[in-house]
Amino acid sequence: MTPERIVFLGTADLAVPSLQALLQARHHVVAVVTQPDRAKGRSLKVQPSSVKTFSIQRGLPVLQPERARDEAFVEEIATLKPDLIIVVAYGQILPQRLLDLPRFGCVNVHTSLLPKHRGAAPIQWAILKGDSETGVSLMKMDAGLDTGDVLAQSVAPIESNDDSQSLHDRLAKLGAELLVQTLPDYVSGRIPGRKQSAMGESSYARKITRDDGRIEWAKAARAIFNQIRGLKPWPGAFTFFKRDAATCLLKIWDAEPDSGGKGEPGEVIHRAPAQLVVACGQESLRLLEVQREGGRRITIAEFLAGNPLSVGSSLGD
Repeated sequence: MTPERIVFLGTADLAVPSLQALLQARHHVVAVVTQPDRAKGRSLKVQPSSVKTFSIQRGLPVLQPERARDEAFVEEIATLKPDLIIVVAYGQILPQRLLDLPRFGCVNVHTSLLPKHRGAAPIQWAILKGDSETGVSLMKMDAGLDTGDVLAQSVAPIESNDDSQSLHDRLAKLGAELLVQTLPDYVSGRIPGRKQSAMGESSYARKITRDDGRIEWAKAARAIFNQIRGLKPWPGAFTFFKRDAATCLLKIWDAEPDSGGKGEPGEVIHRAPAQLVVACGQESLRLLEVQREGGRRITIAEFLAGNPLSVGSSLGD
């Protein structure tokens, strides 16, 4: 058994594979709802969401309400008579009236193993917290923040070379697969769902801000390493260094923990033409790829050729 009429809500890149999988499985998507076009990038040019672009290419009707709780929008969805609403990275909390519309309710693809990492940034926080694994959860939505009954889950390891972009891409694909695999059994009543209260301790993955990228060198090298990976590509982990009399911002794109040497947090403890090692609260960090503010991403060798830092100099505020 499959739902006859699906309304899909999604905005971010994460949602596109799930929408694509639904179409490939020949589900009937009667409308796609995505957030209004927004100004993006340095140019602040107004651009459509990835979901809107994909939907237009496939000839799907697209709705873009400013707020999902607007009465006119809820009425418009009601006229579509959806059997099921599917939500993937839409970006707004849905009102109860919208949740109650479909006969099979609203189902959400969430990129964590609920109840862990509820909230806006589960992928980033899984890496920031040093988790060894994460995954995707298919959840029947309720009025709470990612608190609904879990219908199915798939586990994914977090590799040491993962950053938030690579993990995002894997989980987007995994979530799409889990969605189309689970829907037939769910709408047939063979999956009752599990209460999250019986599934372990919950945690909250709040929205990431630019300030989360500021490196505190007093932290352990492993924690800073996770910060660099978890905040790549946005907002990026950053520190500061002195050049002549100026304080310059330095983004760190790639690094690795290093057990050698000791020094004060932020102190350069080893420097060679292609090597820069900085002391942390525990152990140290070897910088591999960096970017000066206004510049491009470069190797540490390229950076040191134009920005000499000696042993004993410091990074940080």
